[in-house]
Amino acid sequence: MREYGIGQSVPRVEDQRLLTGRGNYTDDRAVPGAAHMAVLRSPHAAATITEIDTSAARAMPGVIEVLTAGDLNADGIGGLACGVKRKQRDGSPMAEPPYPLLADGEVHLVGQAVAAVVAETRAQAMDAAEAIEVGYEASAPVTETARARDAGVAQVWAEVPNNESFLFELGNRAATDAAFAGAAHVVSVDLDVSRVATNTMEPRAAIGFFDPLEERYTLYAGVQSPHRLRNDLCANVFRIPEGKLRVISPDMGGGFGMRGSPFAEHALVLWAARRTGRPVRWTAVRSEALASDYHARDNVTRAELALDGDGTFLGFRVSTDAALGGFLSNTGPHSPTNNLGGLSGVYRTPHVFAEVRGVYTHTSPTATYRGAGRPEASYAIERTIDVAAHELGIDPVELRRRNMIAPADLPWDTGFVFTYDSGEFERCLDKAVAAADRDGFAARRAASSDSGRLRGMGIASVIEIAGGPLPIPNEESASVRFDTDGGVSVLMGTHSHGQGHETAFRQIASEALGVPFDSIRVHYGDTDLVHHGKGTFGSRSNSVCGAALLRASEKFVDRARHIAAHLLEAAAADIAFADGVFSVTGTDREITLVEVAKASYQPARMPAGEELGLAESAIVLPPGPTYPNGCHVAEVEIDPETGVVTLAAYTVVDDVGVALNPMMVKGQVHGGVVQGAGQALMERIVYDPDSGQLLTGSFMDYAMPRADDFPFFDVHEHNVPSKNNPLGLKGAGEAGTVGALPAVMNAICDALRPLGIRHFDMPATPERVWAAIRSARNSA
Repeated sequence: MREYGIGQSVPRVEDQRLLTGRGNYTDDRAVPGAAHMAVLRSPHAAATITEIDTSAARAMPGVIEVLTAGDLNADGIGGLACGVKRKQRDGSPMAEPPYPLLADGEVHLVGQAVAAVVAETRAQAMDAAEAIEVGYEASAPVTETARARDAGVAQVWAEVPNNESFLFELGNRAATDAAFAGAAHVVSVDLDVSRVATNTMEPRAAIGFFDPLEERYTLYAGVQSPHRLRNDLCANVFRIPEGKLRVISPDMGGGFGMRGSPFAEHALVLWAARRTGRPVRWTAVRSEALASDYHARDNVTRAELALDGDGTFLGFRVSTDAALGGFLSNTGPHSPTNNLGGLSGVYRTPHVFAEVRGVYTHTSPTATYRGAGRPEASYAIERTIDVAAHELGIDPVELRRRNMIAPADLPWDTGFVFTYDSGEFERCLDKAVAAADRDGFAARRAASSDSGRLRGMGIASVIEIAGGPLPIPNEESASVRFDTDGGVSVLMGTHSHGQGHETAFRQIASEALGVPFDSIRVHYGDTDLVHHGKGTFGSRSNSVCGAALLRASEKFVDRARHIAAHLLEAAAADIAFADGVFSVTGTDREITLVEVAKASYQPARMPAGEELGLAESAIVLPPGPTYPNGCHVAEVEIDPETGVVTLAAYTVVDDVGVALNPMMVKGQVHGGVVQGAGQALMERIVYDPDSGQLLTGSFMDYAMPRADDFPFFDVHEHNVPSKNNPLGLKGAGEAGTVGALPAVMNAICDALRPLGIRHFDMPATPERVWAAIRSARNSA
């Protein structure tokens, strides 16, 4: 079975279905008798609702129901809640105003849901929504994160002074300040990490069902964590036992963290289904998604690095204001506070301190997005190192080398959240700069200069956490069962939405059980079918759920061994297992696992008193996190006359522990690099600061990266198996994004540095780059 086992580049089995139009997405499901829902959204960023008149809408053709906050309150329906808790400066719980499914008296962002219409057709529902008359008293908004705590700015919530929800501190402030006080050099840089939209290929969609006989809901929607979503909706919205809601998550066109949170529409279709007695469906249009999807990133940071006279790092500290939006999403505080460990990087910095203030603005709530705080942390340390290198006159590669953790030092406790178990960080750096031909860069820069262009190279040596303990338990489940025909069904607690899980988990099961790859079926995404699960997020699926699958397979083989011993008339201690075959040691008697599984359904062939059938489950809590790491090298060329930035070359050397499927690992790295570089080069959500209107409300204004924006990605591996995972895996889903954001920005800043530009903030759009070059030349 090694042809399909761990380490083999097995083509993705799901691609034939997905690429030929046979995927099963939420909007593909035909539901007889289903009604359609449309949502009326606020055109104001900050306003009091003075009245809602639904009479005209109710009278329109096909309209079944018009719902407002008054109906929610009458039915006792709750709101959304944040699952990541932090504290205010005085130690009290963070400021968390209520988050109703429909606006209740006031709105706090453009796109907030105000009313819902259920009608026979989608067009009728949308037309009726436009007929609802809403009276608003608009007020001044605040949309800029850097201004949210300024004196005199608009307050998003009257009960939240200075718009500050929480203050989160990590590290030893006194020790870090002392390190800075004794430093020979202190380098600081102000960083603005732009707000971005997730823009999943498939817009959000949901279908709600209600069975009045069982008094049970069913939600059909593409989500990353079906069990967690079910639990949140049951506890906070409907206040019902978890068994009263089934969540089915079919194929999904991208999640990236955004679809790991509950949304109002999930609850609204269920509630509407109960009220109308019919299934109710909703699918967002793209402009609606850009306004109402949770956004990501959006923070401003002062980063400071203390060094001694030889360039040794003494301390690193950051102070950040992180935008939360108008409400706290389920994961709002997670990204700016839960992944701060990446600020340590792969360096021996003895003292690190971070303070993060979560601030409300009149914008869409923020949530997790590929990397979820890891790219921001890596950008802070890697960008500051580059600034320090040039201001101290030290080669950026050399400055990194001087401070890198050596393999002999592992395990390494950073003293700031993380303890690294494995890795060869300097080897990754050396292989990356060699593959990128850094020695030849000076000649390429000279050639660009001769043609009137600027050229820069950026390096980022990064590390991230994956699949480890979180503030909430991070266990995962897997079940293995043999069917009566000898086929294998694998039930996983994670969800696949582009990662290739159907292939990867088949590879693990095929190797562990020694059964044919094509005989394995992978099931997921149904809370009735899979008894327990946490879902897919944080590059955890293969490492955590894979470990659960391995453990379930081992239990499966152990039980099958006893049955095989009975069938072979031998003692269980004398039974060996290899490549799917049980054999009696020292003899030629043997029987396959498939034959044993078939026999397990035949009472006459089973040991007396033995339970029929063959199935095992496992729920595994990893002993510790894993730490994917690597080095990214980006090379850019800039046309100073137009400001156009061309990504000329991109090199990656990644350590993912063990490449379960090298081809899929490369695919994950490619996608991650595009999302990180996309933010660096072009992506940005923009609100008008005066009105709070969303200015990037369609793809005419929100730039999305395309294939022709990128060169060939030169991806290499330098894997050191993790000691915290039985398969040695570390995770790969977010590695590309974590490295791309700092590498591309360092390259752009390197290209602009000869003009006297010390730092340039993302995104590097042509207009912004052109303006910066003109300003620098005028100053000169």
